[in-house]
Amino acid sequence: MGQPAEREAEDRASGNANRPQLPPGQRLQRGWPVTHYGPVPKFRPERWDFRVFGATADGEKRAWTHEEFTALPYATVVADLHCVTKFSMVGAEWGGIPARTILDTVPPAPEVTHVMVWAEYGFSSNLRLADFASDRTIFATHKDGELLTAEHGFPVRLVVPHLYAWKGPKWVRGIEYMTTDRRGFWEERGYHNIGDPWQEQRYSYQEEPGEGPEL
Repeated sequence: MGQPAEREAEDRASGNANRPQLPPGQRLQRGWPVTHYGPVPKFRPERWDFRVFGATADGEKRAWTHEEFTALPYATVVADLHCVTKFSMVGAEWGGIPARTILDTVPPAPEVTHVMVWAEYGFSSNLRLADFASDRTIFATHKDGELLTAEHGFPVRLVVPHLYAWKGPKWVRGIEYMTTDRRGFWEERGYHNIGDPWQEQRYSYQEEPGEGPEL
């Protein structure tokens, strides 16, 4: 069997898109439930920025205003969203700025292995650099051609289709390049450090040696 993204592409090419293959333990969801921790932040465009910092290749930080960020090259990805609460929403079109665009614009230092995704209220989620660099990882501003609503992450949420949805936070404000792994908000509170739904990596007690820093 191929990787999840490859299987999804094969299903669509063969006409099996209406019979989605779901990760173990997941159920098909009609509609899009609102799930998040804490209040919905108020968007203030004059104060909003998106920052890249940490171990950048040139040692410099970079920041975009909301106008500058949304002017970056726009792309779309058709992908599923798998929530650790066991629902899966399939076949959504996510529009926004590919993660590869950020990496190409602000390259990480050669020794970078992970990124920390920072969102409003100090929320964070860590990712392996390879997961962040996937061609299907996208800073989504739109779903199915419509702007995201505030409840679903407007102005920007990260979508990492091959991982559980908590690895792609809502209300993203920046990316930190890291040379060692560090757990994010939910990863510190008992969620799996990697979060692969196809391996049903839900909780930290399931981790194998080397899959995450010590709690």
